Amino acid sequence: MPVWLREYSWRQTGSAVYLSLPLPGVRVTPANIFCTDQYLKVSIHPFLFEAILYAPIDETNSTAKIGNGIIFFTLYKKEEAMWDSLTIENDSKEKLQYLRENAVLKAHEKAKEETEAKKVTKQEHKKYALEATMELEEAGRKRIEDMKEKERQKVTKELELWKKQQEDAEKQKRVQKGRKLHKEIEQLKERKNGRMDKTGILNKGTSETRLKPTKDHGSYSMFSENLKEEQLPAPRSAATIKINFTSRVFPTALRESRVAEEEEWLRKQAEARRTISADLSELEDLKEEEKNPDWLKDKGNKMFATGNYFGAVNAYNLALRLNNKLPLLYLNRAACHLKLRNLHKAIEDSSKALELLTPPVPDNENARVKAYVRRGTAFCELELYTEGLQDYEAALKIDPKNRTIEKDAEKIRHLIQGKTQDS
Repeated sequence: MPVWLREYSWRQTGSAVYLSLPLPGVRVTPANIFCTDQYLKVSIHPFLFEAILYAPIDETNSTAKIGNGIIFFTLYKKEEAMWDSLTIENDSKEKLQYLRENAVLKAHEKAKEETEAKKVTKQEHKKYALEATMELEEAGRKRIEDMKEKERQKVTKELELWKKQQEDAEKQKRVQKGRKLHKEIEQLKERKNGRMDKTGILNKGTSETRLKPTKDHGSYSMFSENLKEEQLPAPRSAATIKINFTSRVFPTALRESRVAEEEEWLRKQAEARRTISADLSELEDLKEEEKNPDWLKDKGNKMFATGNYFGAVNAYNLALRLNNKLPLLYLNRAACHLKLRNLHKAIEDSSKALELLTPPVPDNENARVKAYVRRGTAFCELELYTEGLQDYEAALKIDPKNRTIEKDAEKIRHLIQGKTQDS
């Protein structure tokens, strides 16, 4: 049964009531105080104080100061007047019960309205944040498109200039080649005319038929030579060769890569991104570094080193929500649970860490030893010595030179032997 507090003192002015309520030897928090416009209640084991006030008060502006075993209330009246007493007296139990229930009902309705208002405000903030993010993304997209367009125009101009230079160079080459060919033809004509003049002087009266070209192998024809020079083919035109490469996520060549391992890595990354996106609505208030599992792990380690085990557990919990495939997070959280005496949770986290530390390789030997030792310690704390000894022996198989683990395993064996003899 509660102890009703009957001893209190109060005084009043026209606008306020000052109530002093002694509570010796107990620790009072704001959660122990309930107040509405006409109902005041203080409930802290084993004491109980209840008052149905004489007239309504402004519970929003009213205050309560806690200290030195006393609660000092300052209750502001809604209407300025002097009260005959602090509480309503000489009323029936039914009316007092009605006022009490009505006060509780009003408090519930007010709390519901405040919750709805907070929900609406939060939704408005989310909507505003979403709109702001969309505007930023649109501005960034537009800026990137403008940069692409400018770069495209720049490259197009450079390409057109290069083509023009190539065409001018080809034209210049053709002109030079034509001039060279024309010069050679002129030289051949001059040599021909010179030979004809010389032959006419030496062989007067010979027939013109002797100048006709013959079909013998040793014959030489200036006309056929000229024809060959005039029928030279034109230079080949310039062209662009397009080369297509296979699209690759990794920088290594396809022939040098391990496709199966790369696809597995990409699948895990996509799964992690989906997990983070699914929890984005709950994590939107976090800073950017607080969304990094490695940063959260380091923060949890620092809290564990200072003895703040609850804070460390919270940091590891959030890191595991972001990435539940890191065995060290489970291993560190198991250490926190051992400190907090949450032995079943320590066993569960150690077992999960051992599942993720597969296959057993030299790089994860230290982590597997810690997982076995922490789970074995939790089993021994629960007096499950056989299971604890199995974990310690598994740790010794991995690290047989660890004398500390060997001594602890020997102690557990003595405990099991003693327990067997007693039974």
